[in-house]
Amino acid sequence: MKIVTYNVNGIKARLPRLIEYLTEAQPDVVCLQELKSSDETFPEAEIRAAGYGAVWHGQKGFNGVAVLAKGVDPVERQRGLAGEPEDEHSRYLECEVFGLVIASIYLPNGNPVPGPKFDYKLRWFERLQARARALLAEERPVILAGDYNVIPNDDDTFSVKAMAADALMQPESRHGYRALLAQGWTDALRTRHPKGGVWTFWDYQAGAWQRDAGFRIDHLLLSPAVADRLAEAGVDKDHRGREKASDHAPTWVRLR
Repeated sequence: MKIVTYNVNGIKARLPRLIEYLTEAQPDVVCLQELKSSDETFPEAEIRAAGYGAVWHGQKGFNGVAVLAKGVDPVERQRGLAGEPEDEHSRYLECEVFGLVIASIYLPNGNPVPGPKFDYKLRWFERLQARARALLAEERPVILAGDYNVIPNDDDTFSVKAMAADALMQPESRHGYRALLAQGWTDALRTRHPKGGVWTFWDYQAGAWQRDAGFRIDHLLLSPAVADRLAEAGVDKDHRGREKASDHAPTWVRLR
């Protein structure tokens, strides 16, 4: 079973690339982020025509998350995170499909640092940690998949110096991520590529793709009940190099 996280950077603009990916890779589940689409304009018909059911939590112009499943409709469990009722950002969607609990996550970017956007990022991280603890208590096979906007380690970026002032690499951001792992979650990509050097994002600016100047911010965290089923983890990097592609590449795990 192949589970994918894919920040599409605008589902309407990238729809040909998404359908192409679904057709070629035939993943079982895909968690999408940064839909930049309202619920009403989500391209359900095109996705169903490609053979996938979908649940989505949209927001006009930015944010937005979805869970797609091959041949079935995922069952929604929760949208949004508790703890900040005034937060209207569409960043968390949790579903059940194929015996798994899967969440699609789009963590706030947090730039500039310092500032209210970074403060919001850290509060959101704390709310995610609380939900993650509750999910672990269920002792179910759970995958927290998404764009975490965190570069966890120095070898997860092409240049520590270039990213040093960025919210993605601040000590507080890394602490939030490591606090999740300390609960008992397994970083699937790191487990399969322990030496780092695996990128999931390449900026559109400054020829980043051509220079392979990327970093790893898309992560799939596995609960203990599913971590022992991990067979492989990787990045479908070639899809980043296609015409009018997202700046992220599909990142995946394969389960036994």
